[in-house]
Amino acid sequence: MRCKIEEFQQEQKKRVRAVQDSMDVLNGKWKIAIISSICCYGKRRFSDILNDVIGISNRMLSKELKELEINQLVKRTILDTQPITVQYELTEHGNTLQTIISNLADWGIVHRKKIVGK
Repeated sequence: MRCKIEEFQQEQKKRVRAVQDSMDVLNGKWKIAIISSICCYGKRRFSDILNDVIGISNRMLSKELKELEINQLVKRTILDTQPITVQYELTEHGNTLQTIISNLADWGIVHRKKIVGK
């Protein structure tokens, strides 16, 4: 019995660490909103994301996108256009967040109705 309790506790600690690891990558005011913008449209230009994510500055968007690239969630492509266009899309690994983004959106709609009534 004691062994099962210890196994259960170890498993829960592992899950808490996993949540913390996830939050370390997705932490901050903007990352989920940026991922959501790209998620909804598939591919987005920098200016499109800037318009989607209300309140973010150019500099902050650039910083957050670089961090998302480092964590292999977002792929940056430079298009050979005049002027040069930069396009972002989720990587295969980033696409694994689609369900989470969808669930957050669904929860957010229900929560807004509950709190605000709209």
